[in-house]
Amino acid sequence: MELNKLTAEQQQFYEDQGYLLGLPVIFVGEEMKQLQEGYAQIVSLLQDDENPSDIMGWHKTSRWLYDICAHPQILTYVEGVLGEDFYLAASEFITKSPHSDKTVPWHQDSYYWSTALNNTVTVWLAFTDVDEANGAMKVIPGTHKAGIIQHKIAGDDAILSFELEQGTFSEKDAVSMVIPAGGISMHVDSLIHGSGVNSSDRWRIGFVIRYSKTMVKWDPNVYPNYQLYMMRGKDEYQYHPQGEVPTASFGRPAYAKRIRKRE
Repeated sequence: MELNKLTAEQQQFYEDQGYLLGLPVIFVGEEMKQLQEGYAQIVSLLQDDENPSDIMGWHKTSRWLYDICAHPQILTYVEGVLGEDFYLAASEFITKSPHSDKTVPWHQDSYYWSTALNNTVTVWLAFTDVDEANGAMKVIPGTHKAGIIQHKIAGDDAILSFELEQGTFSEKDAVSMVIPAGGISMHVDSLIHGSGVNSSDRWRIGFVIRYSKTMVKWDPNVYPNYQLYMMRGKDEYQYHPQGEVPTASFGRPAYAKRIRKRE
């Protein structure tokens, strides 16, 4: 299978604006059907007090998720912005049920963990069609150039723990990341982004995959037992041990409830 590579224009756009949208759909036809069947299988492993957005880091226990993260086309796009040496850093589902009032507040991913800004890319894989009606992510182009901005504890309607103070950025240039099922978007770790409520009758299901250059060290105080999974190239820094590739198609950690910080 011949893989698409990012053009020089796409690479420059990503560097200047901090995101990419409109890439060819990766999973189509039977592959998209398999994605949806796999999602139903992974969700069936949740406990009664968990929800799909609690599926964080399950690529360590589910080969199905690991293989998605290691998809050659996704990795080729990632290499186009990170270069040839990078690892799989993290994964999670971020979902919104029909008519959900849950939001993802305006934030920067790197506020949570990164020690080397603008060296981690998030791939947002749509398991459903994603548009403004069902709560598509929005990004504010170019804001990755401002460095880390102070965050505050997010409100109770937020999926995440922290959000940016109003007035520290402008929403007027926000771009909605409309993605068809099976397609992806990409954004850099310090780009300001968020999403609103799902006002539709449809689910919004996204699988978020993060890849980092090997120079990125995840905060040992927050992630004391962090493991990476090399995707391409070599790990010259060796900040973290290599994780073991899972053998079970579908597996889960003992407990996976997403913990919200309240203070």
